[in-house]
Amino acid sequence: MWDRIRGFVMAVLTTPVLMSADAGPAAAGAAPEPAATPLREVAAFQAAAARNRAILTLPRFEKTPAEIEATTRAAIAEATAKLDALAAQDPAKASFASTVAALDDVLYPVGAAAYRISLMKETQPDAALRDAATAQYQALQEWSVGVTYREDVFKAVKAFADPYETGQRPKLAGEDLKLYRDAMRDFRRAGLTLDKATRDKVEALQKQLARLSTEFDRNIGEARQAVVFTGEELEGVPAAFLSSVKTGEGTYAVLANVTPHYLAVAQNAKREAARKRLELARFALAQKENGPLLDEIVAVRDQVAALLGYASWADYQIEPRMARTEAQATAFLEDLKKGLDPKFQGELAEFRAMKARDTDDKQAVIRSWDWRYYENQLKKEKYSVDTEGLRVFFPFDKVRAGMFEIYERIFGLKFEQVRNPDPWYKDVELFVATDAATGEPLGLFYLDNFPREGKFNHFAQFGIVKGKRLADGSYQRPVVALVCNFAAPTADQPSLLSHREVETLFHEFGHALHSLVSRARYAEFSGTSVPRDFVEAPSQMLENWVWDAGVLNRFAADYRDPSKKIDPALLGRMKEAKLATSGTQYRRQIALALSDLTLHRAPRPGSPKDAQRIINSVFGEVFIGSSGHRTASWTPGWDGGCATRSTRWGARGRPRSRSACSWGGTARTRRSSSTSGWIEPGRAQGSSPFRIR
Repeated sequence: MWDRIRGFVMAVLTTPVLMSADAGPAAAGAAPEPAATPLREVAAFQAAAARNRAILTLPRFEKTPAEIEATTRAAIAEATAKLDALAAQDPAKASFASTVAALDDVLYPVGAAAYRISLMKETQPDAALRDAATAQYQALQEWSVGVTYREDVFKAVKAFADPYETGQRPKLAGEDLKLYRDAMRDFRRAGLTLDKATRDKVEALQKQLARLSTEFDRNIGEARQAVVFTGEELEGVPAAFLSSVKTGEGTYAVLANVTPHYLAVAQNAKREAARKRLELARFALAQKENGPLLDEIVAVRDQVAALLGYASWADYQIEPRMARTEAQATAFLEDLKKGLDPKFQGELAEFRAMKARDTDDKQAVIRSWDWRYYENQLKKEKYSVDTEGLRVFFPFDKVRAGMFEIYERIFGLKFEQVRNPDPWYKDVELFVATDAATGEPLGLFYLDNFPREGKFNHFAQFGIVKGKRLADGSYQRPVVALVCNFAAPTADQPSLLSHREVETLFHEFGHALHSLVSRARYAEFSGTSVPRDFVEAPSQMLENWVWDAGVLNRFAADYRDPSKKIDPALLGRMKEAKLATSGTQYRRQIALALSDLTLHRAPRPGSPKDAQRIINSVFGEVFIGSSGHRTASWTPGWDGGCATRSTRWGARGRPRSRSACSWGGTARTRRSSSTSGWIEPGRAQGSSPFRIR
């Protein structure tokens, strides 16, 4: 299937209308680029949207803690009043439109406030605003838990559901039917069909989970640790990175909490002591605070699952997904683990042989701080792939322009940068996506590209405004943000990406496209709000283009001499190198998932769970012995759904978990799809952070 897709798209990309791979300003001897034209205003596109019966909303971000608090109070008050009216309707007249569909309408504005505030708590450079956003997001979470357990609202919905199930109401179809079925499933899973005493207990525990999860996430966000090295200790680390972290004569401060910093040392530092010191510092981040918190979170989840009638929290979380039960998910992973074992052990043997050679120790053991380094060395030595050396081919601006061009051609879109009148940081960019054929604006997206103090330190899409058909028939177009952490440009060179980061950008922007082209009638189903088992599929397909030489060389060129392109033979070796260490990569992912499932299996009576011990034990058995305390740097994304790490706000209330089975604590690897969301009333809380990677 991929070959057929590739053949079709390559035909599109190579049509004469599109400039050839070596044409344009990037080619040697090309004319200089024309002076930049002034950026247009969003208002010009808002008028075009109106002509298409659509609304293009430019978000306004609160400027003070008081404004954030006022926004939260107003959003909650408005939604509460509308919920009161919904609950007070005549039961005999209850309809799908006045109950289930009305919930999507009522909770849409408060969800929009939650999206915006959640983005602020992850990106605001002002610590006071981040703190205020965190506090108000927690208030929104707790309010939404309360909405879930409003018996009067549930009774109003039941006033429609009961006669519908007995054939006394018109049959629903399509999105309407799915919204109804999902709503009733989620009310059941939240415990609304249980007795009041049990519901009250579950509600109290869910509010406790919301507080604990927010605190856990805040501790990670605030954790900072600079590890100071000498130049000698950092032998092998790229000079460009060293120049960016130099603090004095011969000293370098590497931030353990910043993923690109960690990877630069973990993959390149020749000295084991340096790799170990940074690894231990990274896993110690927020350990004192978060170790006990995670134990408490897991214990509360176990109580919730038991009250709701499930054998375990893992069974509860997995029920609506393809695996259905913890046992099936575990059996699937154990089967994968067994099948991968020969390849994984073979790769470890190669790593051990390299370490034995380097250390003159025939009994050398690969530790958790070693495998990234020897994986990288294997690529260099066996496949002549220097991942750091390839950065010169991927200056950020060229990669972004090339990616835009490719996606424009594939999907018939156009991306244009517009003036950003309200940036949360000076270099945040704003773009509009339009339908190339009709000119209809499809949505707005922000790019926040480079790291800074207080910013979310990995890569993710955050939703800000969800697509939705409004009551007057117009369509609210989506707004999203890509929050990235590529190396910032310096006075001497542009921002240069690794090939892996190019893949990440293609992946993350795939999530943005998934959101922007949405035509879903209800916010509940807008964009990446799809079943968790599917949410990664579009982006995982799209990221494959960076492994195609014909596509890659449309934009990849040495920034110092644009006539130099990536040799297709080199890309072939890169693919071989990727496959050569795939056993290690997949076993790590299996270790993450099995750690999650093991942590959330049915508790043994009288035996409280020690999250740190469980996770370290599973990692030692499935992957490589733990470097220490993994629990602190992994958010409550451990939630029994295969290392689920994200939540979203939707039609019925609280932050709802989104699976991201490939993220992990050391690199917080991606990827689920968009990260803003809130748990909908009627949705049981899984985890509090809401990033889809």
